[in-house]
Amino acid sequence: MADLNIDLAGIKSPNPFWLASAPPTNSGYQVQRAFEAGWGGVVWKTLGDPIINVSSRFAAVSFNGQRVAGFNNIELITDRPLEVNLKEIYETKKRFPNHAIIASLMVEPKQEKWHEIVKKVEAVGVDGLELNFGCPHGMAERGMGSASGQVPELVEKQTYWAKEAAKTPVIVKLTPNITDITVTAEAAVRGGADAISMINTINSLAGVDLDTWNTIPHVGGKGAHGGYCGPAVKPIALNMVAECARNPRINVPISGIGGISNWKDAVEFMLMGATGVQICTAAMHHGFRIVEDMIEGLNNYLDEKGIPDLSGIIGKSVSKYSDWGNLDLNYQVVARINTETCINCNKCHIACEDTSHQCIDMLKDGDGNAYLKVREEDCVGCNLCSIVCPVDGAIDMVEVPSGHAPMTWNQRQSALGVLEKPKADVAK
Repeated sequence: MADLNIDLAGIKSPNPFWLASAPPTNSGYQVQRAFEAGWGGVVWKTLGDPIINVSSRFAAVSFNGQRVAGFNNIELITDRPLEVNLKEIYETKKRFPNHAIIASLMVEPKQEKWHEIVKKVEAVGVDGLELNFGCPHGMAERGMGSASGQVPELVEKQTYWAKEAAKTPVIVKLTPNITDITVTAEAAVRGGADAISMINTINSLAGVDLDTWNTIPHVGGKGAHGGYCGPAVKPIALNMVAECARNPRINVPISGIGGISNWKDAVEFMLMGATGVQICTAAMHHGFRIVEDMIEGLNNYLDEKGIPDLSGIIGKSVSKYSDWGNLDLNYQVVARINTETCINCNKCHIACEDTSHQCIDMLKDGDGNAYLKVREEDCVGCNLCSIVCPVDGAIDMVEVPSGHAPMTWNQRQSALGVLEKPKADVAK
């Protein structure tokens, strides 16, 4: 079996699957149950000055029969005394010395506050710290969470303050509620972060009840934006991980978070640069035992690929991720319909005819049997037909020779710039 051990900035765990800082890591009882189930590490629910949480707190978005395609919450950080959490962290670490326990922290943006809480949590034996600069609701209104995480100067300064007192590795958790997450990631690195984690939850409103007109969830008839997570946010999170992984100024390990529900999702995040992954919504939906399938699936995948350990996949797709201007404009694929597999539902024809490039014809053979065929000379390779097709293997996207040398937009513009330069000079 492959070696699933990871070392993220000096934090070691027996596998890359950690529970994210959230309701599943709220107590020693829960964390110990998670370790018994097989999780490699946990990020303890965020510690700070205890707050009072509201009721109700959660909402879910279901889609096309899938329960909890997206998950929304308005829960805040721990509502239990710091001393109680510290006692349970100490007891849990004593019982599970080989599993990673990371303390998530959030305090006011003051140097003495960071020094104080860092020293207290390190005294009970945590393996690392995660600075929560991402919580988008409740704490942000108090100047913490994403209110700090959206300001690069505050990210850098508070990371530096934590590092002044810290003896264990410091991970900075970033908010996605920002135009460019690499800006705050770079700030964290300048502040001395040993690693970064992303993404925290996205500003959201789960829905509105059409009978009562109350928001979902609501607290006594009033609602507020919450944090969105779950499978629906995975593409957003994967992009942000990739953007940071390919940025040479963000030269620290990444802990990937956001919609990871199975081992395949985890592999995608690791291929895009994550050393390990954190999971929350899937555990809340299905329970801690899902990690068994994740471990087994990842092991089987690596064994089938002949890869001995996770270093063989971490970051291997980063070089394939670039800017649009670097894509080959002359590369071409077309759709081809397998008439033996096609069930003639005509979804591809309708989608192409109404919303794409009108290149799928409805024809009949010599016996009067209907079939669909793509006019390849008019097909732009948009993939829409294969996306809407309900039958696997009925439509293939096939690469065809374009007859032209590769040419990117940037190359084209550069060439045009040389040709047009005399005109520009004349215009001046």
